[in-house]
Amino acid sequence: MIQPWFNEAKLGIFVHLGIYSVNGIPESWSFFNGEISYDDYMAQCAGFTASNYDPVEWAKLFKEAGARYAVLTTKHHDGVALWDTAVSDLSVVKKTPAGRDLIAPYADAMRGEGIKVGLYFSHLDWSHPDYPTVLHPPPYTPALKDRNPFADPMGEESPERWANFIKFHRAQLKELCERFHPDLFWFDGNWGRSAEQWGMAELREQLHQWSPGVVLNARMNGYGDYQTPEQGIPIISPEGPWEFSMTVNDSWGYQVQDNNHKSVTQIVQIFCDVIGMGGTLLLDIGPLADGTITSPQAERLRGLGAWIRKHEEAVYPTIAGLSFGHFYGPTTLSKDKKTLYLYLYDIPRKEIMVKGLYNVVKKARVVGTDYELQHHVMGGASWVNIPGITYIEVPENVLDESVTVIALEFEEELKIYHGPGQSIEKN
Repeated sequence: MIQPWFNEAKLGIFVHLGIYSVNGIPESWSFFNGEISYDDYMAQCAGFTASNYDPVEWAKLFKEAGARYAVLTTKHHDGVALWDTAVSDLSVVKKTPAGRDLIAPYADAMRGEGIKVGLYFSHLDWSHPDYPTVLHPPPYTPALKDRNPFADPMGEESPERWANFIKFHRAQLKELCERFHPDLFWFDGNWGRSAEQWGMAELREQLHQWSPGVVLNARMNGYGDYQTPEQGIPIISPEGPWEFSMTVNDSWGYQVQDNNHKSVTQIVQIFCDVIGMGGTLLLDIGPLADGTITSPQAERLRGLGAWIRKHEEAVYPTIAGLSFGHFYGPTTLSKDKKTLYLYLYDIPRKEIMVKGLYNVVKKARVVGTDYELQHHVMGGASWVNIPGITYIEVPENVLDESVTVIALEFEEELKIYHGPGQSIEKN
């Protein structure tokens, strides 16, 4: 069972920090896809200093953004660990000028601000000689063939080498659990092998033994706790708990050419879409190789946080609101189900409308202000239990610059008509 804090978190900050930020190139995939040689990719280790890495300041910024949890890349597909792993020499501690563990201070800083600690970890490891004992069918990736002379391009598995890799995989995860006690694991790189090959059922049990109560994302081949759609926002809500991962610009890690940052308003609107469907937003940033969060990305986090603080009652703690068709925009509902929050993106002509409300609106108001709104009901047939349309007058002078939130308060729990309509045989 997933921990209650996750469903109530609403916002997390994802951080892709690694040697790939030295040249500002795609993390791991740049050598996998042949954009750069493996050796040239790893040569970035020499430039990874983390000289301005200040997780205490990160934590303050994330709290200002309204985040309740954070996720940091402990090891991407390239295999470079950000902690002093005892089972490999490939870490920023041993191979880069940073020369130190970056995970412990991150975990301490987040907890110091009341932020839950998430760790990203790639199941696969493209630097470990025992991982790709089976390559993709031709045309297979030349970078992996060159790195792994034991890999068989014909697809013959080596059970012994795979067992060695699984031993290494478990050892690193046990280190992360016992040293840093994560609240959440954000796994990646589970493709290419079955749940049985990975031993996912056993792994789930081990992780809960090593870090009791840890939340696991879906990239466990059926043994995770929540779904993880990314970049393309869902149109309908995924089943069960879920989180939408999205970059502030177009890249997960820092890429030198990527200045295509989403505006604060765009991020706020996407955030509203996500929480309106009962999900959580995991918003990604990519710091520089010295650990600096760039100004454009920090500004977006602060802008989102300012909007959340103004409208906090409509965010924490709420649940998913109305299904599609009742209101032309996202909605959330207070946990006691007596206040409905309407998220308004555009300038209304004069009124907005909500369809299917059985409840009498006790009060309509603009969240974050003292402004009360006029409202009335038109149409319907109460004698056969068909509600009319509730209209709310929203003057332009009360609108928020990003998203306006209207609260409708009821005496009783929300009750909604959601049907195809009917003919009326008695008037």
